[in-house]
Amino acid sequence: MARIDDIPEPTRSHILHLDCPSFDSSPFVDGPPLARRRVAMISSAAIHARNEPPFPFGSAEFRRLPSSLDAGDIVMSHVSVNFDRHGFQRDVNVVYPIDRLRELAAEGVIGSVAETHYAVMGSTDPAAMQITADQVAGLLQQDRVDAVLLVPV
Repeated sequence: MARIDDIPEPTRSHILHLDCPSFDSSPFVDGPPLARRRVAMISSAAIHARNEPPFPFGSAEFRRLPSSLDAGDIVMSHVSVNFDRHGFQRDVNVVYPIDRLRELAAEGVIGSVAETHYAVMGSTDPAAMQITADQVAGLLQQDRVDAVLLVPV
């Protein structure tokens, strides 16, 4: 992750001048204990299966990541020059901690791991992501997911 002072202009100014949304209310969250929750992940690392096309620059699309997808078949198409890929190249769990989720499920800390996880392009303007967020939320509901691990990168 780059420090804001290390990001070259004009990208630095653009980031510093982005609007930060504010919300008038807090969501009411209820549900079973963590040990009974079905957990999915959403990563902003623009990762996807090797046989899929790369994420286009500024893309608001998402990709499905089946839990069964082999780590060797996961690639990253994040386009930001400010993103250091070394950690991902050494261990996919840096941006997609699927092995850690499996361990937590095996230990009974979480109830189960969802069948499908999701990835988006992290350098996309959040205002463009509303349709994507709604689609992914619907898919999570269909999979009976009641907890989501957000993996920002």
